Amino acid sequence: MKITDNKKETASQPEAKKGVTKAKSDAASGLTELFEDGLKDIYWAEKALTKAIPTMTKNATSADLIEALNSHLTETEEHVTRLEQVFKLIGQKASAKKCDAMAGLIEEGKGIIEETEVGVVRDAGIIAAAQKIEHYEIATYGTLRQFAETLGLTEAAGILELTLDEEKGADKKLTEVAVNAVNLEAAEAD
Repeated sequence: MKITDNKKETASQPEAKKGVTKAKSDAASGLTELFEDGLKDIYWAEKALTKAIPTMTKNATSADLIEALNSHLTETEEHVTRLEQVFKLIGQKASAKKCDAMAGLIEEGKGIIEETEVGVVRDAGIIAAAQKIEHYEIATYGTLRQFAETLGLTEAAGILELTLDEEKGADKKLTEVAVNAVNLEAAEAD
C-alpha cells in the first residue's frame, strides 16, 4: 500500500496513471473479442504474404532459399484456409483487418531487396526479412493458440498449433539455409 496525502491507496483504487491510452469506442472488452481481433489481424497478414513471398522468391538466387520460400508459400496458402476454418468454428465470417506490423515487415523486406545487389548479399537480406516475418507469426500464433485454449476452443487451438509448428519449421529452415550457405557466401563477397 502506498500512502499519499494521508490517504491509503489500495489495488481497487489505483493512482491515476500518466500516459494511459484511452480505448477506442470499438475496443475489445473481453478475451473472446481480443482473440477474434487477433484472428482478423493474422488473416490479413497471411493473405498479404501470399503476395509478398513470390516477390522474395523472384529476387532470390540461392536454390535452397528459393525452395524454402516456395515451400512456405504453399504452407501460407494453407494457413489462410486454416484461419477460415477457425473463423467458422467460432461462428464468425472470415474477415481481415490490416495488420500494421506485417505491412511494415513486408515493406522492410522490399527495402532490403531494393538496397542490395542481386546475389548472395540480397539472399542474406531476404532471409533476414523472412525470419522477422516468421518470428512475428510465431508470436501471434502462440498467443492465439493460448487464447483459444483459455476460451475452451480446443479444436481451434489444435488448428492454430499446427500452423504454429509450421511457422517454427519455416524459421528453422531459413536458419539452415543462412548458416549452411548463404551467410558464408555473402561474407566471402565482402
